[in-house]
Amino acid sequence: MPGCFKKTLFALASLLSFASFILIVVAMGNPKWMTGKILCKTGADLVNATDPELVKFIGEIYYGLFRGGKIRQCGLGGRRSKFTIFPHMVKKLNTGLHVMIIMFLCVAILFSLVSFGFCILNAIKVPYRAIKGPAGVCLWNFLSGGFVVLAVTSFMAAVKLHHLTERIANFREIFQFVILEERFEDCFWLCVASATTHAVNLLLVAISGINFPKIKTKTEEANVTAEDIMY
Repeated sequence: MPGCFKKTLFALASLLSFASFILIVVAMGNPKWMTGKILCKTGADLVNATDPELVKFIGEIYYGLFRGGKIRQCGLGGRRSKFTIFPHMVKKLNTGLHVMIIMFLCVAILFSLVSFGFCILNAIKVPYRAIKGPAGVCLWNFLSGGFVVLAVTSFMAAVKLHHLTERIANFREIFQFVILEERFEDCFWLCVASATTHAVNLLLVAISGINFPKIKTKTEEANVTAEDIMY
């Protein structure tokens, strides 16, 4: 049986692994990965709008991995609309990269659950095989955190290098929209937090392997005298 200290560390690691699973699932299902401000350039050019008048042509956009929405401002008031990435819009995006982001997160979810199970196993007993012990916990946490990092990096590449926001904003639009501002939102940072939990788990497993010296109390030696022997 593992000691109380190791039980506590692996119990905490199991909670963090399960928290990582929850964070990724919530992030994937929420459409607030990215928000931004979009300018209706065609409408502004038609009326030769100056700086004070450009406010009437600045709308908003938000989107996630599967859906999103936007408010178009082309001088006649805001028009709200919602959209889905699959199946039509993904053809206009970098399909391979977008699908890879989703696959990376799905694999990370799987490894998070495996890590959760291995942490519970190590909190209950000392596994016979090394792969089921701390080494296995480190492996699954490293893989899960690594795939989350790959997903986050790929999403940043899609936004910055492949102009993901601009492509989505101009999908099936007659007017041209220009991106004025982009901002990563809560769901993106939830994935970053998920990767951080696995890094913390690796630290906890490393701490569990440290053999701390046991504190021994010195017992006072009894002074036996001749009189004590007589009595």
